[in-house]
Amino acid sequence: VQLQASGGGLVQARDSLTLSCAASGRTFSSYVMAWFRQAPGKEREFGAAISGSGGSTYYAGSVKGRFTISRDNAKNTVYLQMNSLKPEDTAVYYCASRQGTMSTFRKAYDYWGQGTLVTVSS
Repeated sequence: VQLQASGGGLVQARDSLTLSCAASGRTFSSYVMAWFRQAPGKEREFGAAISGSGGSTYYAGSVKGRFTISRDNAKNTVYLQMNSLKPEDTAVYYCASRQGTMSTFRKAYDYWGQGTLVTVSS
């Protein structure tokens, strides 16, 4: 599985931005997809996950209510809609995938995209 994240950029606080992650392969719907992020000088942290069917989602407390993860299995793509962005959301955002159940643990994911930088200015 190859993952390609895109959509990052420079935005102002309270703006919105949508990230996309395109996946290769014919079994996309069998993979849990997730978004992690890594701020400068910090460890990579979990943001959101979505089940293979898209019927279940899970969010980190820091983004719950502001971010929405979704997927389009016909397009092999997962999205992260980010609203009410804050300067502390500044990070490189990575998409990741795994088979099985959703997880918040970085090491549970087998495949990773290259990351896309989101910078939120105040």
